[in-house]
Amino acid sequence: MDWYPLYNSIRIAAISTAAVFFLGIFAAHAAAKLPQLAKGVLDVVLTLPLVLPPTVVGWLLLMLLGPRRPLGEWFQRVFGLRLVMTWWSAVFAAVVVAFPLMYRTARGAFESFDMTLIEAGQTLSLSNTYLFWRVQMPCCRQGILAGTVLSFARALGEYGATSMIAGYTPGRTATISTTVYQLWRTGDDSGAMRWVLVNIALSALFLLALNLLETRQQSEKKGGGG
Repeated sequence: MDWYPLYNSIRIAAISTAAVFFLGIFAAHAAAKLPQLAKGVLDVVLTLPLVLPPTVVGWLLLMLLGPRRPLGEWFQRVFGLRLVMTWWSAVFAAVVVAFPLMYRTARGAFESFDMTLIEAGQTLSLSNTYLFWRVQMPCCRQGILAGTVLSFARALGEYGATSMIAGYTPGRTATISTTVYQLWRTGDDSGAMRWVLVNIALSALFLLALNLLETRQQSEKKGGGG
């Protein structure tokens, strides 16, 4: 059994999750401070990939990154990099579809944070950077961790946009999702079933991790309250 689709899927999910972790936190932290109207407009823009069909997201990425499009042509001419039909093309797709999950979860955590803690720290002349990373982030870690796990799981299972922008090439761009489709399309039901079981096992593992994180956080709150 060729394990490249598993390796490639985990690699893509890990890289994209690292990207949306910082992008989502930055966007959520900025949005939490905005007026309600501006926040509503920003929410629509940033969460749109969550409700768009994955094939629409893939088509939009092709229109942006394709070799005959200005951005894709520039990268290929200047850096010699092709932004579509490569394994890292799937990273772009995974970032776009996973970002809304991280953003919405982190924003909810930031909005529930007690800002009087920041104000108290400012009276002690602590920097905003210190207060963010050492005060606000630890208090919001449950939402941040949940968003991270959900983003990783979403990126791991991405198919629609990935199949359009990265395609399917065994040993080069194949992921678990695209491999399942190709095996089914060629009539290899047993092969498709093996990868389906692998995907189910991974998804269950990450959901279990999320539940354990939530249970741990609840235990810590009860312990702190006691």
